[in-house]
Amino acid sequence: MAAKRELLDVLSTDARESVDDLARQLDVDPETVEQLIAELEAEGVIHGYQAVIDWDSINDSHVSAFVELNVELDRETGYEEIADRIVKFPTVQSLRLVSGDYDFAIEVTGESMQSVSRFISEQIAPIPEVTQTVTHFIMDTYKDGGMEFGDRDRDDRLSVSP
Repeated sequence: MAAKRELLDVLSTDARESVDDLARQLDVDPETVEQLIAELEAEGVIHGYQAVIDWDSINDSHVSAFVELNVELDRETGYEEIADRIVKFPTVQSLRLVSGDYDFAIEVTGESMQSVSRFISEQIAPIPEVTQTVTHFIMDTYKDGGMEFGDRDRDDRLSVSP
């Protein structure tokens, strides 16, 4: 399992590395890497490979928001049943059960703040078990997926003190 964990660590940093490069880094042969990747995919450990995109760098409409969601459970409905309903929406990028002041953390995307707001008010809030939603629109992203997004608009001026 140690080899699988090492492979996952390397893939989480850069999933575009060739099998040969991965094999060199892990000090195993390329066939072993291919077998480990196939096993991890079959076991459902690796669900896919995605690019980390700095949406602010392109001239396109893209809005993301984090939504805090509180729910009230009853005897027939648990967290899993609520999650099963929410994950089916393509607007939902991630859904996590969390500890703390709210129950679920949802990341949603849309073309505008209005479309995200409409999605929350028309699709999420009406779910019978949902008791509260709090939406936080993402204004700027400095790091995502472990990747820093450069020094956009960095103010390198020195501060002046009286």
